[in-house]
Amino acid sequence: MKKEQAEILGFVPQKEIVYNKLLPYADQLDRESNDILAQIKGNLGRAVQLRELWPGVLFWTRKLSTYLRLYGRKFSKEDHVLFIKLLYELVTIPKLEISMMQSFARLLVNLLKKKELLSRDDLELPWRPLYDLYESILYSKTEHLGLNWFPNSVENVLKTLVKSCRVPESATQEMLDEWRPLLCPFDVTMQKAIGYFELFLPTIMPPEQHDKGFKLWFDEMMNLWVSVQNLPAWEGNLVNLFARLANDNIGYVNWDPYIPKIFTRILRSFNLPVGTSQMVVPRYLTNSYDIGHVVLWISSMLGGPQNQSQKQLNGLFSSIASFYHPSNNGRWLMKLMKLLQRLPASIVRRLHRERYKKPCWITPVPSTHKLTDQDVTDFVESMKQPVLMAMFSKTGSMDAAQALQNLALMRPELVIPPVLEKTYPAMETLTEPHQLTATLSCMIGMARSLLSGGRHYPEGPAHVLPLLMRALPGVDPNDFSKCMITFQFIATFTTLVPLVDCSSALHDKNDLTEMERELCSASAEFEDFVLQFMDRCFALIDSSTLEQTREETETEKMTHLESLVELGLSSTFSTILTQCSMEIFKVALEKVFNFATTNIFETRVAGRMVADMCRAASKCHPAESLRLFVPHCCNAITHLTANEDVSNEEELDKELLWNLQLLSEVTRVDGEKLLPYRTQLVQILQLTLRLRCKQGYSLACNLLHHVLRSTALIYPTDYCSVPGGFSRPLQEYLPIKDWGRPGDLWNLEIQWHVPSTEETAFVFYVLDLLLQPELQRLQRYAQGEQEMSRDDVLQSLCIVQHCLLGAGSMLPPLDGSTVTGLVPSMVNLEETKLYIGVDYDQSRENYREAVCKVMRQLLHYILEHSEDDTKSLFAIIKIISDLMHFKGSHKHEFDSRWKSFTLVKKSMENRLHGKKQHIRALLIDRVLLQHEMRKLLVEGCEYKTVHQDLLRDLLRLSTSTYSQVRSKAQNVLFTALGTYNFCCRDITPRVLEFLEPTRTDVTQQQFKGALYCLLGNHCGVCLANLHDWDCIAQTWPAIVRSGLSSAMSLEKPSIVRLFDDLADKVHRQYETIGIDFTVPENAVFLGRSITNSSQPTPHMGTPEDQELQQGLAVQQAKNREAEQKYEKLVKDLLECLDDRDLPWKFEHIAIGFLSLLLRDDYPLPAPAVFFFVQSLNHDALVVRKMAIAAVAGILKQLKRPRKKIPVNPCDISGVTEPEELEAGDRPGNDWLQYHSESLPNSQQDWDAFCFVEKTHWGYYSWPKKLMVYAPAAEQPKDLAPDTMSEREAIINDHFTDPTFINQLIKFLSLEDRKGKDKFNPRRFCLFKGLFRNYSDAFLPVLKPHMERLANDSHESTQRCVAEIIAGLIRGSKHWSFGKVEALWAFLIPLMRTALSNITVETYADWGTCVATACESRDPRKLHWLLEMLMECPLSGEGGSFVDACHLYVLQGGLAQQEWRVPELLHRLLSYLEPKLTQVYKNVRERIGSVLTYIFMIDVALPYTLPTKSPHIAEFTERILSQLKPLIEGDEEIQNHVVEENGVGEQDERTQAIKLLKTVLKWLMASAGRSFSTPVPQQLQLLPLLFKIAPVENDDSYDELKRDAKTCLSLMSQGLLYPEQIPMVLAVLHEIAGSSSWHARYSVLTYLQTMVFYNLFTILSSEQCVQGVRALVIRLLEDEQLEVREMAATTLSGFLQCNFLAMDSSMQTHFEALCKTRLPKKRKRDVGSVMDTIPSVDLVRRHAGVLGLSACILSSPYDVPTWMPQLLMDLSAHLNDTQPIEMTVKKTLSNFRRTHHDNWLEHKQQFTDDQLVVLTDLLVSPCYYA
Repeated sequence: MKKEQAEILGFVPQKEIVYNKLLPYADQLDRESNDILAQIKGNLGRAVQLRELWPGVLFWTRKLSTYLRLYGRKFSKEDHVLFIKLLYELVTIPKLEISMMQSFARLLVNLLKKKELLSRDDLELPWRPLYDLYESILYSKTEHLGLNWFPNSVENVLKTLVKSCRVPESATQEMLDEWRPLLCPFDVTMQKAIGYFELFLPTIMPPEQHDKGFKLWFDEMMNLWVSVQNLPAWEGNLVNLFARLANDNIGYVNWDPYIPKIFTRILRSFNLPVGTSQMVVPRYLTNSYDIGHVVLWISSMLGGPQNQSQKQLNGLFSSIASFYHPSNNGRWLMKLMKLLQRLPASIVRRLHRERYKKPCWITPVPSTHKLTDQDVTDFVESMKQPVLMAMFSKTGSMDAAQALQNLALMRPELVIPPVLEKTYPAMETLTEPHQLTATLSCMIGMARSLLSGGRHYPEGPAHVLPLLMRALPGVDPNDFSKCMITFQFIATFTTLVPLVDCSSALHDKNDLTEMERELCSASAEFEDFVLQFMDRCFALIDSSTLEQTREETETEKMTHLESLVELGLSSTFSTILTQCSMEIFKVALEKVFNFATTNIFETRVAGRMVADMCRAASKCHPAESLRLFVPHCCNAITHLTANEDVSNEEELDKELLWNLQLLSEVTRVDGEKLLPYRTQLVQILQLTLRLRCKQGYSLACNLLHHVLRSTALIYPTDYCSVPGGFSRPLQEYLPIKDWGRPGDLWNLEIQWHVPSTEETAFVFYVLDLLLQPELQRLQRYAQGEQEMSRDDVLQSLCIVQHCLLGAGSMLPPLDGSTVTGLVPSMVNLEETKLYIGVDYDQSRENYREAVCKVMRQLLHYILEHSEDDTKSLFAIIKIISDLMHFKGSHKHEFDSRWKSFTLVKKSMENRLHGKKQHIRALLIDRVLLQHEMRKLLVEGCEYKTVHQDLLRDLLRLSTSTYSQVRSKAQNVLFTALGTYNFCCRDITPRVLEFLEPTRTDVTQQQFKGALYCLLGNHCGVCLANLHDWDCIAQTWPAIVRSGLSSAMSLEKPSIVRLFDDLADKVHRQYETIGIDFTVPENAVFLGRSITNSSQPTPHMGTPEDQELQQGLAVQQAKNREAEQKYEKLVKDLLECLDDRDLPWKFEHIAIGFLSLLLRDDYPLPAPAVFFFVQSLNHDALVVRKMAIAAVAGILKQLKRPRKKIPVNPCDISGVTEPEELEAGDRPGNDWLQYHSESLPNSQQDWDAFCFVEKTHWGYYSWPKKLMVYAPAAEQPKDLAPDTMSEREAIINDHFTDPTFINQLIKFLSLEDRKGKDKFNPRRFCLFKGLFRNYSDAFLPVLKPHMERLANDSHESTQRCVAEIIAGLIRGSKHWSFGKVEALWAFLIPLMRTALSNITVETYADWGTCVATACESRDPRKLHWLLEMLMECPLSGEGGSFVDACHLYVLQGGLAQQEWRVPELLHRLLSYLEPKLTQVYKNVRERIGSVLTYIFMIDVALPYTLPTKSPHIAEFTERILSQLKPLIEGDEEIQNHVVEENGVGEQDERTQAIKLLKTVLKWLMASAGRSFSTPVPQQLQLLPLLFKIAPVENDDSYDELKRDAKTCLSLMSQGLLYPEQIPMVLAVLHEIAGSSSWHARYSVLTYLQTMVFYNLFTILSSEQCVQGVRALVIRLLEDEQLEVREMAATTLSGFLQCNFLAMDSSMQTHFEALCKTRLPKKRKRDVGSVMDTIPSVDLVRRHAGVLGLSACILSSPYDVPTWMPQLLMDLSAHLNDTQPIEMTVKKTLSNFRRTHHDNWLEHKQQFTDDQLVVLTDLLVSPCYYA
């Protein structure tokens, strides 16, 4: 086969779509594909060489993607590589229009998709062009200013593209050099760098190249990940990178040292709730890991010699198992379910890759690390428990069903039996339908694994019959969801099983195994099953007839639910009959025939269901079925219509309708079998098509449609699970061997129905007989020669439409001359013709054209004479749509079938073995879909005059009087616009005519219709926004001008809404349109390689030289033209805006359009600049806002480039950089930091300094070339009025004009929305641009305003001056020293004034102002500002509030400077320390936040030297010495608040309490912000916090206690390094000996959270586990009851998450404690008091009982082997003294509550004696005893 094909093709295809070989016309496809490929290669290569990106290259790349959909990668490897290289060149053309770039990128992704087809040797692509493209779009410097408009989808397209590219082996090192310098953890660049590493770093390399691959970065990244504790945003990216690395290099990366840490972090990432009251750090929720990558990572680490990951995975699942129980719910549940669903799928994928996949160039997994059978078993065992619980989850059973499907593929014997155990009882129960739906949906997924049985699970198939029989009661008319899942269940199982009675084989054959004999005898029940199923269906139908389910008045259509049941019923019944043997089929046929013919059904609901069942029967075996049905129905109909009057009756007899309906459905069968009955059928059609009754003739039309369709279409006729059916005798073929057998793609033996000559003749005979006369009548009517009533017209149209639908596949498409002159192109833009199995007969009349002609005449006649006949218009619109697009199937039907095909495929596929092992019916369906796809592919159709006429008719209908007609016509129009090449250019001007203001004859309906035509629908073309200058230049000005049209009225809300939607859609969908269409030489060269390639030889060769010259000339002309069109569009819009009569709405729309036209590669024309600058002072706020944004963008366009030069950091610092990596504060980057003794205070210092503006340079490592700005002498001079361009002069004139500025400042200091306004970055950009481009030219005019504003303390004025100042400081980046000095001399006093007026409304704006001003600026440039801010944050002059605000502002500035101002941070800290004992809460909170930022730089990251900024350790020591009085004292710490004017120095203790309150604020603030947690320092404070924190959850506590509790909660959730755990445990042990029981109680709650959040890290050290265990057991014997109970709860939790095991030593310890003897109670006097202190013995005895109780409660959902004995032990204490009795009762009632659901299962674990005792215990004691 392959050889012959290679001979025809001339090459070996890379990978083609196999389904094409099964089409009935497969033998023609090789030649066809070669023709198309030669066409694509010739034209694409030619278009590239002629440099015609649009339409040439775009048109032919689209054809290439269509080719991929039709044939797969059916080209030689050489062509494949050429296509990829060419597209890569095209994608990376700089300045390429974004929509073209996306279209090329999507195709490129498709070509790169199957990695195994091209190895590294075949193809390497450079990574830098892609990186430049990605950077320019995702981190665009101009997008935020509105100079570039990118679509939302572009990010994902580019990411996918980057992931699919192969890069050379040297790339890893180059990438590290490029992005390492960005790794500054305090900066946003960190996120960017790690994001780039995740996307770009290559991980698929052969092992010998690993040294040039991941080994270069693995340790560095891994150490970074391990050392970060507080989940910054980029941690997730690292996880994604590691997951990809693990998956691509199984066995080559040693994960073992990291495994406990990895699993601890994964567990933390689920954010599960632990303990009682828990504070959640918000970033833990937003930055948590992506489950898909977590799953990939876990599944790649399993296996290997130790298989450590499996042990941890067991731990992970046992620790979270109870969260899967259906009674638990929360926002974490979705994540856990995703984990459950994806993990088995990922393991299956890995097994497939290791065991079944064809080897290719990608390195295989080394055999030492492949998953062994034991590994798989262990994995399945670990997942079984959670999956079985999740089956009944609140989120539905889908996730569990998918998990079970994959687990059953690997180990059916482990997972199927427990699910069956749940399924059988669920089928019996009537009260819990939810259980039935859940178990059935899980069984459906496991059906194939159950049936194929295999050596591990041979007893699987025996369950089929019992399951099927018991499922029958589920067909229940009263429970919809149960009914549907039952249908699905039955259909799934019967598709896989031939329903053949094989019991007779027991006597004939003696070579059967035991299992086969059992199946043979069971198969005798099949007949019974089929008949019972039918009875159930009949009952269902009887109860859903119209009379039963509707009131008289209600609708007669089927409801949505009924139509679903109908679908379920008919497809299930059809599946059953397909799989039946002939004997069973005959019985079933008899039964359904009797049911259908002895009753009369109404045709709407019940009738449809019965007819469907009959159709199913006749589809399976047409000959047998038609023999019964056709004569019966025909006789009945002939008999009932014998009377003349019948044809004129309005309401027909029910029996007649029912027989018609039945007949119309049973004829949907193999056309060949219909031919014997053709005379009868034609006779019936002639009788019934002219019935008066609408219901009657509609059914007759259906009959006509189905008869034609059955004979004219190509379709498969059998869907049986085994080719050839089951009719062979049992001696030679035993069907039970085929249970669950997949279809064999290579021997599918599809039986196709291809119309024979006889059938074709019959089709045309029917058309001549029935269609011809209708067309003639309609034509006479349209010419006014014959009267027809509306009903008659409608009836005729109905017949025409159904003839088209039936015979559409035989009628050749409309043809004619092409519409030319729409688009100039030097490349051939022809359409590709696909062969779809029909040879059109040119000798017969082409009815498509005839219908087309008559319909157009009729349409014009109706629109002229009776436009209100909307029903006929609807019919005509439908017919026009079918004339254009219908070749035998509809697009929407195809789409929904494709969807359902993928769903069924998913639910039944075998991902483990792969190789398309689907069931036969599914494969046949897929082949049919391939055929239909070929029929429906209409991309790139030529636009012919016929189409032009039809489109114009549709446009006329789209702008007609009635809204329903308009909307139906518009939908057809939009589909057509997307089908024909360039037809939009022809139609758009016609639509715009309706909007022309000069026309007075346009009605409102036409106006609205035209607007809707421009708007488009949500998925089609939007005419108002085609990405093309010609179209936009027409539509945008027309939309604006339509505001002057007489038909436009703003009183009509519908019209106003339309304009809003239009403007909104244009804004949403606009993408910057290209101006520069240059094609680079590399691409041209590749184009030549394509036209010169062979196999297949391109059908046209390389263009001649003169053509190439012409191409170059055309390209240059095109670029010029684009610029002219752009300028003209701007000019047109400005002209519209000049019109005084234009309503305000349209003015705003026009300005909106103008603002979309700003670009970064071509300056805005001067008149538009003038317009926007003037609009800054427009009356309308909306316009002012648009103008501010636009002017900021214009200033960016006018920005003059600055010269940069490379410098060598070592020359400046005088230090040579060390060989290995050293990050952080080191001698080599000391010169970047702020040193107050060497600041640039004079002109020469300023010029000598090397300023580095960006904060991240130099922290981690230096870039290869550090670029800094050249000295001032080499930079361009400041702008002088005589050297300005026109645009610059316009801005200059306005901003030096005092009246303009006056007005502007007035507007800018108005408030917009009270209390909602914030510092506005747009305005900041405006001022920054002004001062950057014109240096200090505008200061003189602005100064007086700024001084005035700064003195006014109103919110909006302060905000305005803050925006100006921020812009001014950032804009002064390149000013000369003199100007800068003068600037600060003016600004410093001004800011002092402003900051002294600070208020609660404005402090945030001032913070933003300073932060913005300091962002990306060298601190040595800003020393004036920083020193001013440092002066007086806590002077106390303005009261506590002003102090807090000053601190906030200062913090904004210093935080932006990160690690470069250690000196200032030290100064600030020494300044704050004495003031930490603040009284006011707001100041304390602010100080806490500032401290966080001061210590932020003190991080413990790998390769990082200790910082010069303040260290936490030293600070904590100083604090602790001041807190001594609190730590040493024993009395309770109260919140002392002393009056302000308290005399004298307060005592040490009060000072300490005030200090502590501030320290708590600092601890809380830093929990979510810093990178690493200072654990050793926190531990020193722990004892103090435990002392204060209250036990109950009560909000009435004072601030100090609440804060202490919060701090404990946050600390306990912290991630600990392994070496820190023993330190924490030591402190907890110490506190457990404290005298305060509150502290001892809190130790337990702290321990719960800490252990769970560091589970695997603690488990990896035996010593720590023992430490925790000892601590809990010690506190179980605490003298305080509350502490004992909490210890029991904690122990139970640890047992439940498998942190501690229930071993014999623990059990004996508790049993011993329980036996502690209690002292005898002495007889007392009645009046005396009991002793309140419990005796030591009682405590010990209680501890033992609590221990047992904890063990019992730790297994809430199952009964382990040790449980019964413990329950017996416990019951002995039921009558002990309190508190023991109470504990026992509580435990027993909890046990009863949690085990009640599955008590039947759990009962099995107990002996009879134990059950007797237990029943006594659990039944409430009798109250009358």
